[in-house]
Amino acid sequence: MKKGLSRRDRIFRGFVLFIVIFAIIIGCGALAGLFTRIIFFTTGHDPAEESIYGHSLTWLILIALLLLVRYYLKYGNITKYFDSFNTVIHVLDKIAKGDYKARLKEPFNEHESFGELVKSVNNMAADLEQMESMRQEFISNVSHEIQSPLASIRGFAQVLQSNDLLSTEEKKLYLGIIESESARLSKLSDSLLQLAVLESENMNLQPRPYRLDKQLRDLILACEPQWRGKKIGVEAFLDEVICTLDEDRMSQVWINLIHNSVKFTPEGGRIRVELRQHGETIEVQIADTGIGVSEEEQKRIFERFHKADKSRDRSNQGSGLGLSITKKIVDLHGGDIHVRSTPGTGTTFTVTLPN
Repeated sequence: MKKGLSRRDRIFRGFVLFIVIFAIIIGCGALAGLFTRIIFFTTGHDPAEESIYGHSLTWLILIALLLLVRYYLKYGNITKYFDSFNTVIHVLDKIAKGDYKARLKEPFNEHESFGELVKSVNNMAADLEQMESMRQEFISNVSHEIQSPLASIRGFAQVLQSNDLLSTEEKKLYLGIIESESARLSKLSDSLLQLAVLESENMNLQPRPYRLDKQLRDLILACEPQWRGKKIGVEAFLDEVICTLDEDRMSQVWINLIHNSVKFTPEGGRIRVELRQHGETIEVQIADTGIGVSEEEQKRIFERFHKADKSRDRSNQGSGLGLSITKKIVDLHGGDIHVRSTPGTGTTFTVTLPN
């Protein structure tokens, strides 16, 4: 045994060695018996009639096979396999304890069978490391998003409480900011709750047949104050489509996408909503002539808390959860959503759904 091995590793190696030796003996015995029968049948003898010779031949073949196995164990350097197993177990133990940077080294790939094992373990560790990184980033983002409005509320509340010389207009302004930041906190809380519900295993959609074109038309009209306030022209080309989806959840999808287009389209711009049915597939496109998104940002646009334009005025920012919620709802319906955009030209979101 190698020095430095733990008691558990030594016990494990001993157990594996016992199992291997036992399996080798049983296997060699079975092969020896099979070879004996083949020899007797090919020579035209019945092994039952010549049991003494049969047993003797079986033992000779068994000894020969065991000698061959011994030769292979001695010169095939089988201990490498035991060392490899120990290393794999050691790395898996580190991963289980939270060290997701642990990896198996490439030299193991000289054994083809271990090469696949090494690849699987390393891929698993990489996935866990990425998940841990995303978890920490998520916590950091939540803390930042909550801390920012809380700091504003606390600051303006202290000013109102300690300064009696504020004018009525200043008090209204500060109270308005407190109310706005409170609403922002409430919206963030609602969005986080929605995400938690959508990602829970107990999430059940309630699909039912309804007119998708009517839903889109009604939601466009419901958003009219927003797009009319920016003098944005809205066009709708809607085929009559009866779908079987969760109407309330899909309403969130369309509202998020329409609001997104209105938010990032400058005054005098245009928004185009199209609904088409292609066989068993429904396609909805919402295109705008807004500021657009770079190709690099498009890859992360559906990530939680990701905001493509971090230089925007805070009053025009959302929580960065709207598109994550949108994608999750579409995924739950078995659909797909992707974005195509050119900075300075506009953005098109395409939602494809089964029907």
